[in-house]
Amino acid sequence: MKAVVYDRYGGPDLLRLAEIDMPEPAKGEIRVKVLACAANLSDWEYLTGSPAWVRTVGGLFKPKVSVLGSDIVGHVDKLGEGVSGFEIGQRVMGDYVMTRGGFAEYACVPADETVAVPDALTDDIASCLPQAGGIAVAGTEGLLEGDRFLINGAGGGSGTMALQLAKAAGAHVTAVDNAGKTDWLSRLGADEVIDYAKMNFTETGKRWDRILDMVATRGPREISRALSKGGSYMALGGGVPTLLSIVFGGKLLSRKRSIGMLLVPSGRDLTRRVAECALQGRIAPHVEAVLPFSSVPDALARTGKGKVLGKIVIKPSLE
Repeated sequence: MKAVVYDRYGGPDLLRLAEIDMPEPAKGEIRVKVLACAANLSDWEYLTGSPAWVRTVGGLFKPKVSVLGSDIVGHVDKLGEGVSGFEIGQRVMGDYVMTRGGFAEYACVPADETVAVPDALTDDIASCLPQAGGIAVAGTEGLLEGDRFLINGAGGGSGTMALQLAKAAGAHVTAVDNAGKTDWLSRLGADEVIDYAKMNFTETGKRWDRILDMVATRGPREISRALSKGGSYMALGGGVPTLLSIVFGGKLLSRKRSIGMLLVPSGRDLTRRVAECALQGRIAPHVEAVLPFSSVPDALARTGKGKVLGKIVIKPSLE
């Protein structure tokens, strides 16, 4: 079968289209014929091996898994030992960030992370939901009408869906991203936009009740300046030194504010919740492009550099 593979950490130039053996589902796994797989920032991190914490799960010196792609939509092709509740040909999806394998014609995925795709969702839309949508749902949990909410890195897949959920909750949303996305974010409904190259949101003198940071680059001392009393800051990713300062320093410097990491309870339940949000029209992923295997290197490079408006979807059938 065809797949986009790599065998060492580095840039997108290391990715190549190759013929590899068809995978066989192990106990508790399902083999799916891949219909669509969205590109995520996590794919870029597993490709580059950076931040350093990625190597603790992805392989210390070289990748454990040669095929990237986490948010997979596919038809059930074969059931592994002990798997029940699924039918051959059934359309399914899931966030398979620990096993990956979506940039291929077939992938073996854990059955206990897999849910049926609602008929009303297209393959392209469904592939954008599990990981990015799960982050958006977890990151906006408990938002109230009138809350001042800031999203740093608002123009990606998770950020745009978090923006939609926050506006639906009645929050006042500030969206932070690069200059190429500010006008677009305003059209999506952001009440205020900030170009991070021109302005550091922690130095504006403004304060927010909630901050969702997609890629943390600031320590807790800076963050606390931007939080209202009783406010909370949640970081999703970033470099190891910054994340450690947030985890340990946040408790010391928060001053009646909550500063910490966003813990996303990934799995079937969250994927079902995200799909329900999409069915209800509360979130609508923006698909910038649907591309073939040959475009995976460029898709991941643009995703890693924060240049994608929403999401890019890869479809094997286009190759």
